[in-house]
Amino acid sequence: MRPLALFLIGIVFGVAGGFLLAGGAQDMATSHDHMGHSDTAHDGHDLSALTEWPDDTTAPEVTLRLRPDMGSDMNLHIIADGFRFAPEEINGPVTPAAGHAHVYVNGTKVGRAYGPYYLLSDVPQGALIRVTLNANDHTNWGLNGQPLAGETIAPTGEE
Repeated sequence: MRPLALFLIGIVFGVAGGFLLAGGAQDMATSHDHMGHSDTAHDGHDLSALTEWPDDTTAPEVTLRLRPDMGSDMNLHIIADGFRFAPEEINGPVTPAAGHAHVYVNGTKVGRAYGPYYLLSDVPQGALIRVTLNANDHTNWGLNGQPLAGETIAPTGEE
């Protein structure tokens, strides 16, 4: 009887240990293949949903500048002349030419920028950084059916 009990205990601990090493129940419940779609769908805001830029103002060109910080962190500077960051208005009605920005690294939303500077943590070398300008209701500001966005590539260390 003792060898059977030890065998069953070994099976239980072996399965439980493998389960924990593989990422646990939370990852199993939420993980899926990302190859067939963009991760931007996960933030609940379709990039095709646009709020057209006000006709009476000039739409900004979004320019991104990266500066190294400590380790693999990068300081992102979002330049969008004619756009007003308005964190106090978040989730409220759309205000012309105002709002916040959504920040993506390699297609995954990493956060919102409520001002022109944003700290990116653990940026992989050569990563694609994309920033969209968003209205208070989180729709993308757009012009002629295209989102107002900027992209840049993180340094690879070879430069």
